[in-house]
Amino acid sequence: MPVSVPRQRTLPAAESGQAHAASMNSGPAESAPETGTTAPHTAENPATVTTGNAANGSAEGATCAETDTATNTDTAHHTGKARTRITPDSAEATSTAPTNLTLLLIEDDPAGSPIVPDLLDRGGKPIRVRTARNLTEAERLLTDDVHCILLDLALPAPGSRPANGGNGTNGANGSGGDGGEGDDELAVLKHVLELAPRHAVLALTTSGDAERGAEAVRVGAQDYLFRDELDSRLLSRAIRYAVERKRSDSAERRLAEGRLHARENRRLERGLLPTPLLDGSPLRFAARYRPGRSRALLGGDFYDVVRTPDGTVHAMIGDVCGHGPDEAALGVELRIAWRALTLAGLSGDELLGTLQQVLEHERADDEIFATLCAVDISPDGREAGLCLAGHPSPLLARPGHPARLLPYDDNGPALGLLPGARWPRTQVDLGTEWSLMLYTDGLIEGRVGDSGERLGQDGMVGMVSRQLTDGLRGKELLRAAVNEVRDLNGGELTDDVAVLLLDRVPQP
Repeated sequence: MPVSVPRQRTLPAAESGQAHAASMNSGPAESAPETGTTAPHTAENPATVTTGNAANGSAEGATCAETDTATNTDTAHHTGKARTRITPDSAEATSTAPTNLTLLLIEDDPAGSPIVPDLLDRGGKPIRVRTARNLTEAERLLTDDVHCILLDLALPAPGSRPANGGNGTNGANGSGGDGGEGDDELAVLKHVLELAPRHAVLALTTSGDAERGAEAVRVGAQDYLFRDELDSRLLSRAIRYAVERKRSDSAERRLAEGRLHARENRRLERGLLPTPLLDGSPLRFAARYRPGRSRALLGGDFYDVVRTPDGTVHAMIGDVCGHGPDEAALGVELRIAWRALTLAGLSGDELLGTLQQVLEHERADDEIFATLCAVDISPDGREAGLCLAGHPSPLLARPGHPARLLPYDDNGPALGLLPGARWPRTQVDLGTEWSLMLYTDGLIEGRVGDSGERLGQDGMVGMVSRQLTDGLRGKELLRAAVNEVRDLNGGELTDDVAVLLLDRVPQP
């Protein structure tokens, strides 16, 4: 926005520094809407429709402590004519003291064509009027406290030459200021819309040129008015309507942009969740993920499953301390690093040591750490290697045997806690038919009813055993487990929850 410069004419006191300028961030049309509805604009009867539209629309700006008694001295100064104030209807009166609206009139000869009568806002306060003879002067006068622009469409656009070769005065019919043959007849409006994208704009034309007025609205003006039908009541309402419509359009656009960003974020977060690489493996896979952050799709928990060319299936689940977007991003980095290192042939202690280096370089704070559980299942599916880095041990369920936790005596420290740490690998016998469930601590740290006790690993084992007995498997088992934990907690869980399930069922 250009910086305001001293003007070579008399200004009302309110325009010379006493009125508070509107905030750059909120825009010039940040006004409180008045009660009522606003009818849509149509081109068939623009003058009548404009009057009806403005009857109930408009907000005059934020309430302030000043007592501004400025009149439209600018217009009177140029025309030399006295103005008679029009008292607004009692239905439009208000008990508040809103900031005066300010109108910028852009017309090449305002003194020779006094089209702007006395204007009153909804509270009965005069609408301040500034006049500009060309776009250069308009740019100087377009300060933050201007709410609406009244633009004569017959004004020559920058660089255009009037068709009559004169000085561009529009005259009574408003047509003498058009540019040369082939020029865009709305070029001046497009220039003003580019110059003042946050301001309401009213287009001014003649009653015989309604088509151009309607086109001006399609280009971006809030409304159009006929020069030969203007009066103070019509113009006052049109200004208020345009200001409120611009405010409403801006709010709707911001809302649409916010929704678009939210959809993009959801798509991004979905894309960051893993796609298991299990082609050729007889194992069945299922996963359940519930972030602790409100309205989020991704938390600090992470998991992945891949099958290497030798037929070994590698599964991993982890948890970055914390619940914010930074922790979620770090979890994604660790997951991607784990997949790359696993496909490159690393496993066990060597793989976890490299992941710790990644975490130490990527974390935002030295106190950030991550727990992790990694298993590698042999090609025949009967054995597995287990590495734990401060993480809860997986649950193993087999037909004819009670569900149990895998050994966790050799549980190593969480990643990022101890430089040079080691993570032993434990060999585990799985059997011919089994279900292996890996989970994060969000599943076991929920409360149980009013007792305040946590579910814990023992409670989880009992719950899953009962659900397996009820015949639940795969996704249904995980869904039931997470839902029951939430119900026991008496509401949504505050921690992220990730659970993955691998099943081996012998082929008939």
